Amino acid sequence: MGAEPYYGPDFGMLESRDPEIAQILIDELDRVRGGIQLIASENFTSPAVLAALGSTLTNKYAEGYPGKRYYGGCEVVDRAERLAVERACGLFGAEHANVQPHSGASANLAAYAALLQPGDTMLAMALPHGGHLTHGSKVNFSGRWFDVVSYGVRRDTELIDYDEVRDLALRHQPKLIVCGATAYPRLIDYTAFRGIADEVGAWLLADAAHPIGLMAGGAIPSAVPYADVVTFTTHKALRGPRGGAILCTRELAGKIDRAVFPFVQGGPLMHVVAAKAVAFREAASPDFADYARRVIANAQALAEALAVEGMRAVSGGTDTHLALIDLRGAGVTGAEAERRCAEAGITLNRNAVPYDPEPPAITSGIRVGTPCVTTQGMGPQEVKEIGVLVTRAVRHPGSAAEIRERVAALLAIHRPYLSEY
Repeated sequence: MGAEPYYGPDFGMLESRDPEIAQILIDELDRVRGGIQLIASENFTSPAVLAALGSTLTNKYAEGYPGKRYYGGCEVVDRAERLAVERACGLFGAEHANVQPHSGASANLAAYAALLQPGDTMLAMALPHGGHLTHGSKVNFSGRWFDVVSYGVRRDTELIDYDEVRDLALRHQPKLIVCGATAYPRLIDYTAFRGIADEVGAWLLADAAHPIGLMAGGAIPSAVPYADVVTFTTHKALRGPRGGAILCTRELAGKIDRAVFPFVQGGPLMHVVAAKAVAFREAASPDFADYARRVIANAQALAEALAVEGMRAVSGGTDTHLALIDLRGAGVTGAEAERRCAEAGITLNRNAVPYDPEPPAITSGIRVGTPCVTTQGMGPQEVKEIGVLVTRAVRHPGSAAEIRERVAALLAIHRPYLSEY
């Protein structure tokens, strides 16, 4: 690797025109290059994705869909969106794709709008057990507009209780069942969810925002063959730009498209759509398939290293890119652990564990993920060392300076966005 940092396309011009914003870009790159990034929902995009994001496609207003726009002059951006749709369908084996959602939350909003009416009943995973805000939280539109019944994990195994899911579905007869999570480290049994949905005549929506990159790389089973609708984000393990997308059956294509536009959104962000197309192409490569497998191997190595140091992984480990760590045995809250790790140069997030006695702002756990460190080229050996460093930072807050030295040694070899990255 070269020694010069990569700040993105045309950085020199930005530096000369707006040095204050240029300095913020420099500072952010210094931040990520000066610490270990363990946020499970983050990654480092390729320079090709960044180039598409910084392109002139940002200038074009393109309300509507290719060939059916409400503005003239869309013949070029139409090609970008058609490529993104074609590549998404090919990558995931889907019958239809909508690549316009600005985020995972807006993708979920559009999917709900296509399948539900306000007041309808939906069954989804409880936020304290690993679900998402858009799965029925009372502070979110999903919890305000729909009658949400929540399922969770068992106390003894900390795994989804599929018998409970079925019982709840039979009792409440939901119109939609949502499967997917933001802090559930195990594989989801889509076959079981499909059977339950069919039994009660419900639509099945898989929120694959977190594991979609692993599905793209063939490292875990895909939700696409089982779900009527799959929503996802493009910026986590998939390693694309920040954004969302929806896959669905041919039967639902029209409903989904009308829900995205004009119901939820206006003009799509065409530079982001182009960047999504780049990411889909990259994810179809053999290199990405290897990357997806290494992400999981690293997450398992990290969970094992933390367990050896006495920091228990919820459900006993992970099958995916993330692990949820219960800190109650260590006598430290999630918020305090997050702060101590930050002082030591390790970025992660506090997270509730199942049946957590602490409030959401404090929590009893932390969530760690390996997409970033894997993109940087780290393997199980380095990740095991990271597990030791996390444990030391959490248990011995006075050792932050020493840990930062070890972090710096790791990053001297594995640093993102060098000139040849």
